Amino acid sequence: MGGENVWDLNPHEGGRLAARWWQWAFSAPDECSPVLDETGEFADWQQPEDVWFLAGTYGGRVERRCSVTLGRPIFFPVFNTQRPALFSTRPAVMDVAEATAFLNGTVLPLHEYTSPPFRTGLVRRVAWGLWSGLAPLAQGQYVLEIKASTGDGFWVDTTYHLDVTPS
Repeated sequence: MGGENVWDLNPHEGGRLAARWWQWAFSAPDECSPVLDETGEFADWQQPEDVWFLAGTYGGRVERRCSVTLGRPIFFPVFNTQRPALFSTRPAVMDVAEATAFLNGTVLPLHEYTSPPFRTGLVRRVAWGLWSGLAPLAQGQYVLEIKASTGDGFWVDTTYHLDVTPS
């Protein structure tokens, strides 16, 4: 299990997907937010038809279990930020001390993407982040581990137990 699972995106495609990911994340009310979810119960919240988004967290440790539709590439943040782009389209960039993602123990490449300006409601925003993507996975079960920290003590430790199944 190596490079065949990696979804290789150019910076423009990755930035556009980052914007779409934020629009998706902001679309969910708190009571069914995939980002606030601690179990994976809301992982399928309004998933687009061409990609499967996995939610990040607001920090700390979380373990989620979810089904992913067979045939869809997967896109997820390791670290990401967004901010209103009222007077500038420069993103807020984090001071990353460590950032890793593993699929069934194999290291995944991370890519830095900056989004073009995008809207959520009436607010124009811009996003930055370290992201990874997976080409469509074969039917089966996978463990995705995401670990990252900043120089000022913010950290994430997320484990996804993925079950790739036909829809």
